[in-house]
Amino acid sequence: MATTTAEPRRAGEKSLPTLATELWQLVLGYLKQETVEPLKGMLHFLAWGVAGSLLLSVGLSLWLLGLLRALQTETGSHLAGNLSFLPYVITLTAGVVVAGLAARAIGSQKRKAARKGTMA
Repeated sequence: MATTTAEPRRAGEKSLPTLATELWQLVLGYLKQETVEPLKGMLHFLAWGVAGSLLLSVGLSLWLLGLLRALQTETGSHLAGNLSFLPYVITLTAGVVVAGLAARAIGSQKRKAARKGTMA
């Protein structure tokens, strides 16, 4: 009669399938924590950024169009003939100034970080 020398399990030990299941759950939880959750946060940030940029571009376009039409109607007789291009130049200049201010505001945080010696 063959006797087996299998030792009885101690109170703290778990079976191999239980350990494999716990390892799988641990790895899956870690992957969710390190990939899925940051992606959700990034998509949320991106969605608000896209919505804001669309609203801002529509608003600025309407503002520039309103400026052009106001210049054309309110200065009708003064900017007629050879000066009829002036409302367009003024509107273009206003658009370039707004774009320049926006670019300066975007880059200001990077310049401040560069002066301090840290990157943002």
